[in-house]
Amino acid sequence: MHEHELFDAEATAVPSELQGLTDALATAEGKFLDKPNVVGVALGHKITDGVMSDTPSIMVLVSHKVPADMLRPADRVTKTVDNTPTDVLEVGHLVAGGEAPAEPLRAVDAQTLASRVRPVRPGYSVGHPKVTAGTIGAGCYDIAPLPGMPPRYYVLSNNHVLANSNDAQIGDPVYQPGVFDGGGPADAIGRLARYVPIRFDGTCNYVDAAIAEVPFDTIDRDIYWSGYPTTAATAAAVGQLVKKTGRTTHFTTGRVTAVNATVNVGYGGGKVARFCNQIITTTMSAGGDSGSLVLDWENRPVGLLFAGSAVATILNPIATVQVALGVRLWP
Repeated sequence: MHEHELFDAEATAVPSELQGLTDALATAEGKFLDKPNVVGVALGHKITDGVMSDTPSIMVLVSHKVPADMLRPADRVTKTVDNTPTDVLEVGHLVAGGEAPAEPLRAVDAQTLASRVRPVRPGYSVGHPKVTAGTIGAGCYDIAPLPGMPPRYYVLSNNHVLANSNDAQIGDPVYQPGVFDGGGPADAIGRLARYVPIRFDGTCNYVDAAIAEVPFDTIDRDIYWSGYPTTAATAAAVGQLVKKTGRTTHFTTGRVTAVNATVNVGYGGGKVARFCNQIITTTMSAGGDSGSLVLDWENRPVGLLFAGSAVATILNPIATVQVALGVRLWP
C-alpha cells in the first residue's frame, strides 16, 4: 500500500467550487507575486466589508492594503485574472511563528502549557535546545499497513521548532518544555528522528514539519482542551471554522479564508521560504504556537500551524505533513 493511499482523497482535494480556478491561480502567481507588498496568492471567496460571499475568487495576499491611487498602475491588482474575479486580502508580514517571544510573558494561568508534563499532551511547550519554544501538535507513529504493531512513536511539530530550521542533526535531543520555558537536558523527552528540509531558493516548500522519537509512555494523543483526533485528515474548506491549542495563545478558534495558497514566509536573518498549497485562516496564533495541530469542529485534523502575522495564520495541510514524514495520527 502506498503512503498516500492511507488518506482519503478528499483530505487533499480542492473544494469543488474552486476546482475550475487552478489555471487562473497559476496565472496570478506569475502576474502578482513580484509586485510590491504582495506576499502570496490563493483561492477563496470574495470578501466585501468583512463578509465572505459565495463568489469564487483569486485572493491576492498583501502585507497591508494600500489605496489604489497611491500605487503605480503597473503595481495595481487587476480586477480579474483569466476572467476570474480577484480580491485583495491583508495577511500582514508572514513569519515562521515557532519561537516564543523574546520578552517575558505575562503571568497568567495559561502559563501551565509552558510547564513540564509527563506524559505530555499536544498543545504543550517543546523545542530543540537551540530554539526558544514551540508547540507539540500531536502524537503519531510510523505509517504501516493496518492492522499492525507500530515500531516507534513520535511527537509532531515544525522543522523550525524541533530541527532549528535545518540546523540540527538527527538524534539531537528535544526538550519538553522548550528552553524559553525552563527546559534543559533533564527535560529531554526524545530525539530528533526526521524532518523535511526547508528550501530558501525560491522553489516551493509544502511543509515545515519534523518528528522526535519518544518513549510510548511519554506522549498522549489527547489534545489539551480539544480531545482526540477523530480521523487522519480532512481537507480545508473556505469559510470552515477551526480550532487549535498552542503553547502561547492556548485554545483559539479561526475561520479558513483561503486555500491552495502560495506564500512567502520570513525565517529571520533575511531568509525567506516560498510555500505552496497552504491554508490561510484568520489570526489564531502568536510566537510559540507553531507546531499546533488545527482541527475542525468534529476534531478532524486540518493543518499543522507554522507561520502567521497579527491578522492571519498559515497551515500546512495535515495529510501532506503525514505523507512527507511517513507517519499517521489516527487511528
